Order: sequence, then structure tokens, then C-alpha cells
Amino acid sequence: MTEHKSQIWRVNTRTQELKREPVPETWQRLGGRGLIARIMVDEVDAKCDPLGEGNKLIFTPGLLVGHILSSTDRISVGGKSPLTGGIKEANAGGRTGYHMAFMGIHALIIEDVPEKEGYWVLHLSLKDGAKWERADDLIGLGVYETAPKLLEKYGDKVAISLIGPGGEMRMKSAGIQNIDKDKIPSRIAARGGLGAVMGSKGLKAIVFDHAGGQKPALADPEAFKVAQKDYTQSVMNHPQSVTYRDYGTAAMAQLTQRFAAIPVHNFSRGTFDNVDAISGEQLREFTLTRGKPSDASHACMAGCTIKCSNVFGGEDGKIIVSPLEYETIGLMGTNLDIDSLDAIGRMNWHVNDLGLDSIEVGGALGVAAEAGLMKWGSEEDAQKLIDEIRAGTELGRILGDGAVTVGKKYGIERVPAVKGQVMSAYEPRSIKGTGVTYATTPQGADHTCGLTIRAQVNHLDPTQQKDASLNSQLNMAGYDTIGACIFAGFGYAATPDGVVKRLLKSRYGWDDVPDNILQALGKETIKLEREFNKRAGFTKEDDRLPAWMTREAIPENGSVFDVSEDVLDHIFDGIE
Repeated sequence: MTEHKSQIWRVNTRTQELKREPVPETWQRLGGRGLIARIMVDEVDAKCDPLGEGNKLIFTPGLLVGHILSSTDRISVGGKSPLTGGIKEANAGGRTGYHMAFMGIHALIIEDVPEKEGYWVLHLSLKDGAKWERADDLIGLGVYETAPKLLEKYGDKVAISLIGPGGEMRMKSAGIQNIDKDKIPSRIAARGGLGAVMGSKGLKAIVFDHAGGQKPALADPEAFKVAQKDYTQSVMNHPQSVTYRDYGTAAMAQLTQRFAAIPVHNFSRGTFDNVDAISGEQLREFTLTRGKPSDASHACMAGCTIKCSNVFGGEDGKIIVSPLEYETIGLMGTNLDIDSLDAIGRMNWHVNDLGLDSIEVGGALGVAAEAGLMKWGSEEDAQKLIDEIRAGTELGRILGDGAVTVGKKYGIERVPAVKGQVMSAYEPRSIKGTGVTYATTPQGADHTCGLTIRAQVNHLDPTQQKDASLNSQLNMAGYDTIGACIFAGFGYAATPDGVVKRLLKSRYGWDDVPDNILQALGKETIKLEREFNKRAGFTKEDDRLPAWMTREAIPENGSVFDVSEDVLDHIFDGIE
């Protein structure tokens, strides 16, 4: 095999042309979320229509992707969000990032929009470049039916990114699914409506065929090997890794319950009476007692040692959904007063199949329940509304466009969203540092941009939250730029002597990597994101939680969100 120098691949969806270009100098030391921000500022008019010809859909692996570093082979997808109107990056596990790194694709930039309606499969390979095939037989199909058809046609060694009916209908809660190591299209770059952007480009699926590719070259293979070993040992030995291996992200249910921070009844309470029934402990009990194909510890990426994912099967021995995550349990379970993991899992499968973000849909259903469109605690009623989404009815399209759209339609004030995007399953009046993150991140309310639940602060004290949020936001933007899972942070943080610096130096031969490289990458990334949003028209008034959260107290602790606007307005002063 010959060495393939990293390149930018540009695909024009109007002309169906592919151009392969050298990586510009200012893009070479960025990947993932940071590179998306750089490209968006350099090339996209921030005032453009997110579903129009001016927006770009960007796929880029992180800087350390391609070497099966545990939890560090993620793909970032980005563009201007139809949900928030600002910059958006969403990342996922699965095969896509790894295959792109093997193909030497530093970034795939999808431009323009087709002249005619219709959908295509875009096949990318080193041998043939870009091949376009009509996707007429796939239109309207869910992702679980689409992926096997593509694998049968293109072979089971490829990576696939695809959209479901939600993306085809340009719904603002649509994400982009990626197949995992088991060939299941379960790894979704979920947030911000990027599936609608992919739909606007006329793409049902992108197939990445890495035949003839190879691992990215290492400047110092021996030093990289030593650093990789140190990092892997830190991950495996970290107590949090053990917790997530056993209980997955659902372990958070009991923790947030203790903080009165689990979303209940459309974010009107912070504790759930029957939390034991939807906890990580109960999920593990089900997966162990029900037996195969259930799996309590499942890896979403090859080589992951944490294995926080799961395969959730029913009593009948058939898979209900994989994975069932805490965020879905929170937004589509407790937020709707539903206390059955089986019920949540069934609903989760349908939302996945539609290619939608379960956080946004769960938030939309909570507002719908507030409006009287479904009974609280009713799986049947919730499923009927999900069926409306699949049918593309007027109500279904309102729901598919997210919670803010539902709130506006039905006159509901209690909409748990910032910049148009639903909050994750961490109540910001009880964990106020995360509330600061929700308010100030350029990405819209998103826990993966800076969760503070483990910060050593009094979470109810509004004066202690600024540094906790800022530190977490910078670190997370750094992790998203190197391609690391949020849980990889346990290993990176626990490894002495700057293992991220050592990995980057031995991977690329960079001699001037700063000691605090994650924070440095985070500062650059967030500065670029804020610049894009400023150009798009965002002001400090957009960096706020909903006003009702400053008035309505969480009943369990009497707390409102009372971090001062001065803190919110000046949190990033040191990086700009």
C-alpha cells in the first residue's frame, strides 16, 4: 500500500463533482469540532439559509482518529444548524471517523444543493473517487431497513453515514446515523438538525470505502506506542470506567436523582418516584437475566475498553434497541413520567429509525404533554405522536421540528431549550454550572459541551459556577477536536505527564505542542464558534436560560437558576 497524504475532499451536490485538495496550513492542526469551526468561519456566510445552497455539511475525524486509541475514533459532523440558526457540531462513534482517517480524508466538505428533488447514495473510495447512485428504492425507509441494503450492495467492510425519513422531511431534530462495528446504524450525530442539512443536499447515504487505505503515518511509532499504553492503562484502571462498563450512561439516573436534577414532567420536578425502575442497575439486571442478544457492556467503536454502550433485549430474546442511553431515559422516560425501560426502549427504536435526536424529540413530547396532546406516563400516546412524525402530518412535522416549535404552536412557556435546542437530562437549576454551559456554549443547550456534575463545587451556589463551566467547556471542545469520547476524559485526565501532548507529538512530529493542549484547542474552537454566531446575529441576550427557570423553583430544593447575567456575559473574556 502506498501512503496517502491527508487531503480535503470537496463534493458539489449540484454538479456531482469531487475535488481533492491539499490541507490549508491553518487547518492542519485542527480536526473534529475545531476544524468544523475553522471551515465555517473561513467559508460559510453565517447569514445563509441552513437548508440552502450556502450552507456546507462537514465531516471530519478528530486529530487522533485512526489508531484504535480507546474511545478516540469519533466522527464530527457540522454546519449551520436549522434548529439553532448558529454553528453546530455533533459527533458519534461507529466506523465513519476511522474509515475517513484510513482514506486520508482530513475533512469532507459537501457543498451546494441539487437542482432537482430526489436522493442519492454517494460512494467515496480511493480508487474511484465519488460515484453517485440513485436512492429511489431507499426513499422513506428507516435507517434499520436502509443500512442492510447498502451493506449488501457495497460490502460489509464499508462505513456508512445515512439519514432516515426525518432527514428526508428536513425536520429540525434530524441527525445523521453511522453504522457501528456490528453494522448497526445506531451511532447518531444527533443534535442540531444536521440530518436535515444532509437531506437538503439530496443525500440519503454516504458510503466510505477504505479499500487500499492505511493507518495514518506516525512520526515516532515507538513514542506513540508508549503513550498509547499509558493512556489505555489509565482508562482501564479509572473507577469511572468500571462504573460505565457495568452500568453504561444509565448510571447517571441515580446520581442525578440525588442532586434533584433528573428531568421530570417537562422539567417541572427534579426527582422521579420510581427511579429504580429506569436506573442503570435495573438496565444491567435486565440485560444479564434476559441473556443474549442483550449485552450490558458493548463497544460503539472498535478497540474501546470502556464499553459503556449496551444491547437492550426483551424477554422474548429479541433486541429492543441498542443502545439505550441515559439521555433517552431522561428525556423520553422521566420527562414524560414513563417508568418502563421496555417502553422507553421501544420508543427509542422508532425515533432512531426515523433518524431523529431522542433528546429533542423527548423534549418536544414533554411540551406536547403540557399542551394536552398526550397523557403523562402513556407509552401508547407518546407512540401515536411518534407515528404522526413518521407519517409527516402537520402535527408530526411540528413535533419533528423540536420543542420550541411545539411551544410556539400551542402557547406553552415551559420549553426547556436554549438557542432553540432542548436541554439534555441535567436540570440546570440543580446543577447550575451545567446551566451556565447550556446558556453560553455556542452550540445550544448540550451537556457534552461542558457537564459540571462532577465538579467539586456547591452546585446550588450561583457564585461557584463560572470556572467549573469554563474549564469543562474548554476541555470538551479539546476532546471533540482530537476525536475523543466524553468518557475518554477519565483516562486522559488521570494520565500524568501530558499524554495528549505526547500522542500528538509522536503522531504528527509537532515539537511545539503546549502542555495544556486540550485547553488551547478548546479556546481556539470556542473563539471561532462565537465569531460565527456573532456574524449570524447572536448577541449576549441569546446566552440565557429560559426566563421561567429564573422564576420557577425546583420543588425538592427550592432552587431557581440565579447565576448572574454578568457571569454569563463575561465567561469567555479570557479567551477572546
